[in-house]
Parts: sequence; structure tokens; C-alpha cells
Amino acid sequence: MIKKVTFTVLLFGVFLQAGQAQEWKNRQLVGACDGCEAVFEYGGRGLAAVDTLPDFKDPGPKLKLTGTIYKPDGKTPAADVILYIYHTDQTGVYPTRGDEQGWARRHGYLRGWIKTGNDGKYAFYTLKPASYPNRSIAAHVHPILLEPDGKYYWLGSYLFDDDPLLNSRERARKSPRGGHPGLLHLEREGELLVGKRDIILGRNVPEYR
Repeated sequence: MIKKVTFTVLLFGVFLQAGQAQEWKNRQLVGACDGCEAVFEYGGRGLAAVDTLPDFKDPGPKLKLTGTIYKPDGKTPAADVILYIYHTDQTGVYPTRGDEQGWARRHGYLRGWIKTGNDGKYAFYTLKPASYPNRSIAAHVHPILLEPDGKYYWLGSYLFDDDPLLNSRERARKSPRGGHPGLLHLEREGELLVGKRDIILGRNVPEYR
């Protein structure tokens, strides 16, 4: 009986992987990107418009990243878009447990995925990341976006406007990818720091068609 159950679970896992591969057989990387393939590494689990990263229960400033993703017209909410993020922990490193696979070996385990509904809205709950230990680069969150037709590409990092490590170029981003500079002014809502960033598919992304 145990062998039969184990075989069924393994077979189900194979079907999930095959289904995912079939779903994204037309994947198309827009421009160059080192690590954008991580957007596909959510496995067979179902995705929702809200995700909570593994560090949210730990001590530290609790952060909510939210917004709406729009179609290229900048007005119509975009459904079935996958947004992937990853960031450092409270010591400024991308933490690993030693059993990571794929891009998790570099991105660490503080990462998450959402898939938008018909309203295009998304939200991530996590902790506000720390800057790298050398304290030369502002704290940030990396986003990668996957469209329903298989196009995927990177967006500029989420940054925080109160970070003293921000440089003048980061504070005045020109033609930001996705239509929003990613520089967030955090508002406090109870225990949460809330930053809003709307995204327009393909906006200011070179080679986007």
C-alpha cells in the first residue's frame, strides 16, 4: 500500500512538471537577463494574487509591497501575470539553507511569486531587506515579470526613498522599466510598512514587441 501511494505521488509530481513545461513552452526572454528563468521556478503549486515570503514571521520591519499590473495601454488591468521577487535578509545577504536548486542557489530562499487576477492587483508580505554588508548599495527587492504569452523580463528594483545609500541616479530614474521608477515612499498601516508600485506591461522595456 505504501509503495502504491509513493508511486502515485511521484507520478503526480511528474505530471505537474510536464504540465508546467507545456504551459511555458513558448517562453520568450525579452532582452538580456541573468537569472530571469527563476520566474518559472514556482513548481507545481498554484499561485494567487498574494504571497507571503518565509521571513515574514521573523523579527524585523514588516513590509507589504502592492500595486496593480496593467496591460500596455496603462489602463486595463492585466490578468494571469506572474511577478517574482527576491531580496536579502536582515543581515544583507541572500540566505540559503544548503538544499537549494536552480536559481535559488544565488537568490536564496527569500523569494515569492504571485499571479494576478482579473483586477491586476498583487501583494507580497515580507520583511524590509537590509543593504549588502559593505553598505555601498541601497537596500532593494528584485522583480521579474512573466506575461501570459510567455514573455518574461526584469524590472528595476524596488527601492526605498528614505535609504541614505540611494544615489542621485536612483532617485531620478529616467524611463523606468514598467513605467514606475520603483522608488517607494513607505506608509505605515499598523505594524506594516506599505509601498505601492503599479506596473505597465512592456513600458520602457527595450526589444519588447
